Amino acid sequence: MARDWDELIITRTARASGDAPSEDEEPEERRGRFAGLRASLRATRQALGSDVTASFTKTLAEHDWEALEESLIIADVGVRAAAEISQILEASVRRERLDTDALRERLVESLASLARGGDGEGAPLAATIDLRPQPTVLLVVGVNGTGKTTTLGKLAWQLRERFGLRVLLAAADTFRAAATEQLEGWAERAGCEIVTGAPGSDPGAIAFEALARAQSEGYDVLLVDTAGRLHNQEPLMAELAKVRRVIAGQLAGAPHETLLTLDATTGQNGLRQAEAFAAAVDVDGIVLTKLDGSAKGGIALTIARELRIPVKLIGVGEQLEDLRPFDAEEYARALIE
Repeated sequence: MARDWDELIITRTARASGDAPSEDEEPEERRGRFAGLRASLRATRQALGSDVTASFTKTLAEHDWEALEESLIIADVGVRAAAEISQILEASVRRERLDTDALRERLVESLASLARGGDGEGAPLAATIDLRPQPTVLLVVGVNGTGKTTTLGKLAWQLRERFGLRVLLAAADTFRAAATEQLEGWAERAGCEIVTGAPGSDPGAIAFEALARAQSEGYDVLLVDTAGRLHNQEPLMAELAKVRRVIAGQLAGAPHETLLTLDATTGQNGLRQAEAFAAAVDVDGIVLTKLDGSAKGGIALTIARELRIPVKLIGVGEQLEDLRPFDAEEYARALIE
């Protein structure tokens, strides 16, 4: 999994050496990022914390593995994953006589492995975003209220500010009132151009026009916002699939990346949404938003394990900088420590 933006994003040209953080700066930057992530996952960690602490401070014979398993389930790690982790830890304790610190570290390793998509059967999931095609088309999908438009604006800012890319936005969510206006606000904050249409106009037409402009004017990336499709409304899901076909018919290989935004606070509902969207369009990665307000942050592990779709980005606040790459080990450690 990507530890930072430079590992997540693949571009046509390498960044200048002066743009990369120095060896002295990087540890401090990582410590600050971890502290922020840990604060954002406070609610989930509190849901896990009492049972984890209770389990790890008892003697070997008294370890309450059922309590640990239940706490993992409450945090939406998933029933099967929680059972597997509990069994692995119990076996490790009996085989290796681990002390409390070593046992906690083993739990972090197990959670991180799940977050990477490792299940003992397949290789860890690839979690990069390849922006080498020009233009690269990113389709952003998700249910209304999951932070889809906000994520798109923050991502546009990161790509322009951090990588110097020319980014064009497409306001193809023409059904929701004020959706275009909201994206226009984010385009202004991100310093990017935007293609819009009249309310109620054909989303496919907006996407088509935006892609034509991106091609003719030499943009590096086109980010396409879409309507907040309710995953149980088949006509709307069909419309989303049509937008994807329009883009594919206009540019071979496009859209090159489809990101699904999920609200971490919805827990297992997020898993069901991901299943439905993956059936309608090829979802390449998950953006898990609102982690700072969730006690169910373990859903990232469930999605990676059950659907084999990598979590690539997480949202932990309202500021432009609060969209960040998903680091599996950092995430697991922030859940426990």
